[in-house]
Amino acid sequence: MAVCPECEGAIDVEDEEVEEGQTLDCPECGAELEVVRTNPVELNIVTDEEDEDDGGNW
Repeated sequence: MAVCPECEGAIDVEDEEVEEGQTLDCPECGAELEVVRTNPVELNIVTDEEDEDDGGNW
């Protein structure tokens, strides 16, 4: 069982079912989450900050 860092809702996922770097959607709030650790499962919110930095300054 993991916890959504956005809404703190419970996400039913087992250690053996996920891999680090995998993305999931929270069933409660719809946030896109990335698996950062598998034992125990720990999730972080996926942000678009990296994409914004790559926007290029002409």
